[in-house]
Amino acid sequence: MRLPRSFAGWTIAVFGFLALALGLLGLISPDTLLAMLGFEVLDVRPAGDYTLVYMAASSMAAVNMGVYYLFAASHDYTPFFRWTVPFRLVTFAVFSTLVLTGAAPAEFFGVGLWEGLGALITGFALWREGKLMPSRRSADVA
Repeated sequence: MRLPRSFAGWTIAVFGFLALALGLLGLISPDTLLAMLGFEVLDVRPAGDYTLVYMAASSMAAVNMGVYYLFAASHDYTPFFRWTVPFRLVTFAVFSTLVLTGAAPAEFFGVGLWEGLGALITGFALWREGKLMPSRRSADVA
């Protein structure tokens, strides 16, 4: 895999690496990840508690997402970089709302902040490189 060739690519690579690493952590030690996010860690889970199943599913999704981001960064796939910005901002809004409404613990805001700041930094990098908006010429080629 090649290293990113742009500032925007590096922002995507860092996000991808962190998603991959945290996803692996969630698969290997879900209680550690739950504690990092501020959720209560139970010694014994009652019947019908599917927390660990959900942790495995969401952690596997994070692993996959991390790999997608790393591949996109290594190929300098700018359209993917652009697509991530609005969706990561939506994620920031949803996760922050969960914290503000009391549905999630305060530590969970870190996930939203990670998404929101990452989106803004990627958007800034794209803007600085003149790649935030696709040019009409490149759209005709694709």
